[in-house]
Amino acid sequence: MKAEKLVLEKEQEIKDELNKQEEICLFNSKKVMEAFSECKLSAAHFASTSGYGYDDIGRDTIEKIYAHIFKAEDALVRNQFISGSHALNVTLFGLLRPGDTLLSITGLPYDTLHEVIGIKENASSLKSFGVKYEQIDLVNDDFNYGKIKETLQSKKIKVIEIQRSKGYANRRSITIDRLEKIIKFIKDIDKDVIIMIDNCYCEFVSTKEPIEVGADICVGSLIKNLGGGIAPNGAYVVGRKDLINLVAERLTLPGEGKEVGPSLGVNKQLLEGLYLAPSVVTSALKTATLASAVLESLGYDVSPRYNEEKADIVLSIIFNDKDKLIKYVQGIQSASPVDAFALPLPWDMPGYDDQVIMAAGCFTQGSSIELSCDGPIRPPYIAYMQGSLTYEYGKLAIIKAIENILD
Repeated sequence: MKAEKLVLEKEQEIKDELNKQEEICLFNSKKVMEAFSECKLSAAHFASTSGYGYDDIGRDTIEKIYAHIFKAEDALVRNQFISGSHALNVTLFGLLRPGDTLLSITGLPYDTLHEVIGIKENASSLKSFGVKYEQIDLVNDDFNYGKIKETLQSKKIKVIEIQRSKGYANRRSITIDRLEKIIKFIKDIDKDVIIMIDNCYCEFVSTKEPIEVGADICVGSLIKNLGGGIAPNGAYVVGRKDLINLVAERLTLPGEGKEVGPSLGVNKQLLEGLYLAPSVVTSALKTATLASAVLESLGYDVSPRYNEEKADIVLSIIFNDKDKLIKYVQGIQSASPVDAFALPLPWDMPGYDDQVIMAAGCFTQGSSIELSCDGPIRPPYIAYMQGSLTYEYGKLAIIKAIENILD
């Protein structure tokens, strides 16, 4: 009862912050509604194709809708993408050639890209194909403008990768305003460099998306924000038409690109998920905002704080205690709709260097827009919480997780 009382008290204290997120939801809902109308979505677009997927009007309409929402020249939205990491992999291999250099300016990318790039040795990595990699770390949670300028003026960089969400790093995620500032800075130095944004967890958190502020290409997952908890899998890539063609020809094959790829009956789910996405993202943001306020009141370091501007749906909670991290994650699992009876334990997860504990009692495996919480078992023992299809379920989960660490 102590946890429930605390959560409800904090909810009343932060009403103004929760209301701000509702205003963003209305803006993005209008954006989606206008895209559906402009692209003349009809029931005919729900039809399935198989085999090669030639002339899939539903798939093609979905891609027009995504391009409209992101204000991009073109889009690739496919269930053939296994995950956001897969889409990033395909995009990088589509854009880069032997001898090219990839530069990350947000430090070390997310763990699942280490073998893709060749940071960790793999015979199938970009490095094995002769693609060079450099990175510039953030300084005090901001871009190292001096080092970026020096690098761009001293050598030819083909692609700059910016990971907006913090991943498993202990840093602030990149807001759209900060992104706009760094893109302008880069383009003033080298207008030809390709700026690629890893937009996972960030869609519909604000009223603008990366292409609107100058990015060339942008990648994200459909089992995160834009799938709305309905999409069964998949990812999207949006941006310049010539770049989207390169990525499409890497996903399928040269000469066919976007022309092939069967929808296999998922068009309706992708569209319905997108339609619900603004509301679902807002539920996730409100859940993270409430959890931030409650945990901060209990003395834990949280990022972002409840009243800070949000860049993504992720809340990081620094426990500085392995057992507290495990207990909190286990509490979230116990409030999940699927496998609530299961007890998560740290394990060796493919693609990660450290053991990871993960609460993910989701209807879709790995769906981060549904309430989930995970973290690597390494100091300072940070839990990364994200999602919740509804705010009410998120609130109930926070109560359970707080009870678990208080006990």
